[in-house]
Amino acid sequence: MRQPCSPTRNQPLTATPMNATLTIDQQGTITGLYTELIELHQLGRLEITRATTIEFNGSTQQWEVKDAAGVILFTNPSRSRCLAWEVEHFNR
Repeated sequence: MRQPCSPTRNQPLTATPMNATLTIDQQGTITGLYTELIELHQLGRLEITRATTIEFNGSTQQWEVKDAAGVILFTNPSRSRCLAWEVEHFNR
């Protein structure tokens, strides 16, 4: 059962198996959230680009998920919840 992704505080974290979603474009380039569930190196040469950063904000006492431009996508007092949100968000 998937939990909705919305930037709310104190949302319960439900442990679920991680699913990996990979997208293959017309040129054969594969994109997706990195996972070790699949041996990605067997698909070819890897080029890894960080989609987000997860940092603690001491002023708000919240973990923040930020995109490459520094825009806050999600906050929560739990870093684990932020990691779970990231997986859910990028595997839609």
